[in-house]
Amino acid sequence: MRLLLLLFLYINIFASTLQLATSANPSRLNPILATDSSSSEIAGFLFNGLVKYDKESKNIIGDLAKKFYFKDSVTLIFELKHGVKWHDEKLFTAKDVLFTYNTLISPKIVSPYSAGFRFVKSVKMLDDYTIEVIYKKPYFKALETWMMGILPEHILKDEKNLMNSKFNTHPIGTGAYKLTQLEYSKNIELTAFDDYFEGRAKIDKISFHVIADPLTRFLMLKSGALDIGSVEPMAYERQLNREFFKKFNIYENITHSYTYLGFNLRLKKFQNPDVRKALSLGIDRQKIVDILFFSHAKVCSGPFLPGTIAFNDRVKAPKQDIKKAKELLKKAGYSKKHPFKFEIVTSNSSPIRPYAAQIMQYQLKQIGVEVSLRVMEWQAFLNMVVFPHKFDAILLGWGLSPTPDPYMFWHSDSDKKGGFNLVGYHNPKIDKMIEESQTMIDRKKLGKVWQEMFKIITDDNPYLFLYIPNSITAVNKRIKNIDPSLSGVWHNYIRWEKD
Repeated sequence: MRLLLLLFLYINIFASTLQLATSANPSRLNPILATDSSSSEIAGFLFNGLVKYDKESKNIIGDLAKKFYFKDSVTLIFELKHGVKWHDEKLFTAKDVLFTYNTLISPKIVSPYSAGFRFVKSVKMLDDYTIEVIYKKPYFKALETWMMGILPEHILKDEKNLMNSKFNTHPIGTGAYKLTQLEYSKNIELTAFDDYFEGRAKIDKISFHVIADPLTRFLMLKSGALDIGSVEPMAYERQLNREFFKKFNIYENITHSYTYLGFNLRLKKFQNPDVRKALSLGIDRQKIVDILFFSHAKVCSGPFLPGTIAFNDRVKAPKQDIKKAKELLKKAGYSKKHPFKFEIVTSNSSPIRPYAAQIMQYQLKQIGVEVSLRVMEWQAFLNMVVFPHKFDAILLGWGLSPTPDPYMFWHSDSDKKGGFNLVGYHNPKIDKMIEESQTMIDRKKLGKVWQEMFKIITDDNPYLFLYIPNSITAVNKRIKNIDPSLSGVWHNYIRWEKD
């Protein structure tokens, strides 16, 4: 009888917990320092911004702000919600917003989000629940920049070194869930916050299992040990049976992301545009998509995503041209006796990318290029390769906002420590276009400028733009009230229930 009771209790505890997996340990659960996917995903449950996108990611609506408006083209007012609590039960006020802004512009921290505030002239409290932001000039992403998570002033005001703060692993936010357990390489547990301002989440806990191996993640999903998980196209087509589809619903959307091969333009061997073009013409992108994704991806033709006003549909992805590629390499001084050589580095956090690297290695061999490969654990990849810029070429991806900000990835000023111009791309014309576009409020005019940038950047080949994958998400049918949108399944997660 006692055994049955314990089993009953275990089943009910398990039923109220959402079982998820993450591929790597989070580096910093701090919304302004969370740059890796694991940290960003988990921090998203713990913190709120002033505003957020609506269900379809088209309109901006209030989050911590109950109301927001422009008094004029450079003055933005946020009226904050009353009664919002931090996880330690202290009240959220305008002091927290002002503190977060001052932290972001401080030279003591390195955050990619700081760039979004370069046009801000001043931020001040009009009262405990009203913030006034004055910009130096009109800025096209004035609202979007305030989507990043707000920090608690009462906890961090005396912090000497936020980059290494205890807060980064013991965060206090305003989000629907609070962190209650952090075991590196094992388990990360979030518990529903009883006083969440939008109402307590109906699922009591979220448990993240840290599992680096994608096959193990897939097998756990297949067995039902995970409630939600990504499914790779090959597994979807070849490894799922009827029993799986009886237990799981499938949601598939094109992602707001792309994968690219980025060349380190600080190295002399990649500074010759003929070499970069030859490498581009040596790749058969469609074959990569066909082999790795079946019908669950599309070839990427440039830096901005389809469906946005920045996308230039007149620019087509290059077709493989082995003859032309060889001619360009010969022109650049390379031959059979003196072949062009480089290394591609990527991470095992994506099960697809190492295979994509192998396909490119084979394809580039056809034009006489010798490619070596290195696959690394995610954190080591970031800390030892990506951020120190110690690579020949990196195979990586970007997730992008519906409103792109070319400054972050393509402006010369972003080629710095903590910046996202990882490959060291410098083009004075693009710099000028980006600077001019920042003040454009007219969306039509802005779209035309972005589309011109699209062509210039793709012609320069700082990246080989490869593919835009679909997101295939399997969700346990025990999870109820899911309301999927073009942006995925997560937007209404606090209303989910698990039976």
